[in-house]
Amino acid sequence: MNYQDILSKKSQAIKPSGIRKFFDIAAGVPDIISLSVGEPDFKTPWLVRQEAIQTLRQGKTTYTSNAGLVPLRQAAAEYFKRTIDTEYDPNTEIVVTVGGSEAIDIAIRALINPEQGEEVIVPEPCFVSYSPIVELTGGVPVPACTREEDKFKLTPEILKSLITPKTKVLIMSYPNNPTGAVMRRDELESIAQILRDTNIIVISDEIYSELSYGEPHVSIAQLDGMRERTIVVNGFSKAFAMTGWRLGFTAAPAPVTEQLLKIHQYAIMCSPTVSQYAAVTALTDEAVLEEVREMAQEYNQRRQLVLDGLKKIGLSCFTPEGAFYVFPCIKKTGLTSQEFCTRLIKEKSVAVVPGDAFGDCGEGYIRISYAYSTKHLNTAIERIGEFLKEI
Repeated sequence: MNYQDILSKKSQAIKPSGIRKFFDIAAGVPDIISLSVGEPDFKTPWLVRQEAIQTLRQGKTTYTSNAGLVPLRQAAAEYFKRTIDTEYDPNTEIVVTVGGSEAIDIAIRALINPEQGEEVIVPEPCFVSYSPIVELTGGVPVPACTREEDKFKLTPEILKSLITPKTKVLIMSYPNNPTGAVMRRDELESIAQILRDTNIIVISDEIYSELSYGEPHVSIAQLDGMRERTIVVNGFSKAFAMTGWRLGFTAAPAPVTEQLLKIHQYAIMCSPTVSQYAAVTALTDEAVLEEVREMAQEYNQRRQLVLDGLKKIGLSCFTPEGAFYVFPCIKKTGLTSQEFCTRLIKEKSVAVVPGDAFGDCGEGYIRISYAYSTKHLNTAIERIGEFLKEI
């Protein structure tokens, strides 16, 4: 069998995830400290786990409606009203998905006409899945290279320079993975001013919305005239420490949601039933929400610990305002991001992710996740400091 001729040319052209590449390399290294994956070291709050156990005991293991449990969609609508002051109809404007990743996938598929060469503007550095999904859908990803001097935020000047008659979608991902950048209301307004006179739809990935340090999170959907042109993506993996539960949700105008739901129907059927029942508790129980706030406070403390540690060892780093990553610059070492990370694993048993895994403009940087214990973070920073001295 000549599999190269048989398999999809698009799938063959896509590179494997740069995050998983270094995670897999690290798996075989003794005494490894891996800060490569955005995996909270907290356990899912006990009340959420308890609800899942009770759901299993009661035998609630059948399919749910395609869009998700009604109580969960209602809780999601209340969550959006509470957190971003935006109202959505739980019956016609919310879909429960298999993680935020599926939500992004169905959103892009619902919007792109592949035969027309439609373009999707993707601010980089960014989460690794956006551009590959656009390519698989037949769209054209257009990188928007954000800069450290702009605090890795999308500027109106960069956006204007990239809009063409074929521009269909803008992906916004703030708080940002990998940089930790956050866009505040006035900065989002400058982007919204450009978009209001267009037919461009925004996919706003807000999976880290609960992890915004300082000012509360603001969604571009909150701004005047933007709800109607925005698909909001959120989920439970990060802030609720529920990565393995695989649960997310979308909020979008009813005509858009109708298309999202059809794709979700045929590709997935419905999200995991036990996870959905547990997620109702996650969104509605005040004790759980307080635990989420406590986790966010702990991440904030770790953020400062890592920033102080990097400064001490002489590695410059933009101050992130959200998520649980730092994105220090390693250009002064003379190594590429790939070389730096490969040698760091081999010589010091510390795994981080090269910046170019998140787009070409991430070259010269590395991503460090601080979703790990203080002990591991301190040891890792110490080893990175030793590595810098040796090179």
